[in-house]
Amino acid sequence: MSGVMEHLTPPIANRAASHACAYLEAVYERAVGATVSADQLRRLLGGTLPEHEEDPLAVIDAIAEAGRSGTVASQGPRYFGFVTGGSVPAAIAADWLVSAWDQNAQMFVMSPIAAVVEQIVAVWLKDLFGLPGPWSVGFVTGAQMANFTALAAARHHLLAQADWDVERHGLFGAPPIEVIVSDESHRTISTALRMLGLGAERARRVETDAHGRMRPDRLESALRSHGPCLVCAQAGNVNTGAFDPLEEIAGLTRSRGAWLHVDGAFGLWAATSEVKRPLLAGIDRADSIATDAHKWLVPYDSGLVFTAHPEAHQQSLVAPAHYIQMTPGEREPRSFTPDESRRARGFPLYAALRTLGRSGVRDIVNRCCDLAVLMASRLAAHDHARVLNDVVLNQVLVQFRRPGADDGTAAALTQRVIARVQADGTCWVGGTKWHDLVAMRVSVSNWSTTADDIDRSATAILSALDAAIAEAG
Repeated sequence: MSGVMEHLTPPIANRAASHACAYLEAVYERAVGATVSADQLRRLLGGTLPEHEEDPLAVIDAIAEAGRSGTVASQGPRYFGFVTGGSVPAAIAADWLVSAWDQNAQMFVMSPIAAVVEQIVAVWLKDLFGLPGPWSVGFVTGAQMANFTALAAARHHLLAQADWDVERHGLFGAPPIEVIVSDESHRTISTALRMLGLGAERARRVETDAHGRMRPDRLESALRSHGPCLVCAQAGNVNTGAFDPLEEIAGLTRSRGAWLHVDGAFGLWAATSEVKRPLLAGIDRADSIATDAHKWLVPYDSGLVFTAHPEAHQQSLVAPAHYIQMTPGEREPRSFTPDESRRARGFPLYAALRTLGRSGVRDIVNRCCDLAVLMASRLAAHDHARVLNDVVLNQVLVQFRRPGADDGTAAALTQRVIARVQADGTCWVGGTKWHDLVAMRVSVSNWSTTADDIDRSATAILSALDAAIAEAG
């Protein structure tokens, strides 16, 4: 079998690359949603596990054929759902190399190049985001694990200050940590608190303003307690794109001696733009930050955590083992992430940053933000469309409402429009609920989106609105 595989490997790789390239070419014009049902996909790909070997080329062809109609074209320029960006070409190619190399990037000795590339990219990212050089950086799966890692470091740091070793003794008998979040904190914060034993429901929630920003005056009142304290702020509200006033929040948390964590899943990238950077004023005074690289640049499995406390970051995660071989003076990737065995996540981001440069990243962020404004203006021109947010970044929140309609009727119309848009396939948008109002959410974060894509998509959305109104009578 080894001899057969030795001769088949290049054809398999070439066939897969050919299918992948054809898909990437087609994804710019195809309907954005999957066009087959789950049952059809099960018929195409399922059945009993074969008893004997099958032709690898035939297997690859079967997967690719099912993928033509069974995938959602989130890589395309008119996919505006869930703040899902598209991967730049160099990052895709680098990710293919990562799979071919199959490096376990947990230790320097297991993959020197993976460790060195992470070290290089960490320096580049801190420079790009305007963060202090001594900060530590971990490469994780996404913002969920970035938030988890940051809050694990916070838990360690705060309890160590209270003379409690949480890694050795756990939380039984530990001094309680006061956790303060905003009414608009993303659910990944709640999930991280649950996994860390800090409890999602016991967190104190701070009131937000009309745009979804934490109110510093309410935070100041919440900070009057004593003991270990963790504050979770936000850079980029998932509905409105709004940023908490980080400068004021940082001042309050510093005075209290609290740990300030900032969930910047997509909002941290505003730091790459001179125009948008003021939204992040005070970010360098945080204790930890979480973000996603796959929101704007690279394939999935690329989250980032930054901390101002490298020692707490590592001590919260690292457990010794006799078989672990450390290399003095070199970066050990396992020290900065919760996982052990993992992909070499640094390469796609390295390829994206090096090919784009600082100006290229800035241009993607600025262009997406400008296109979001364009989308909002196109939709708001219709008499029955209401843009609900100030478009400060790349999020557009819109509700469809006829004059005099109540909230329930407006919600039904908005949901009908969303369903029609998704069925039409010109673009893909999702729904959400904002301040008890059902709304359509448009997230512009794909590097390849153009003004023409916005025009085509806005026309399709407004056509769906007109059709839904006519249908309702």
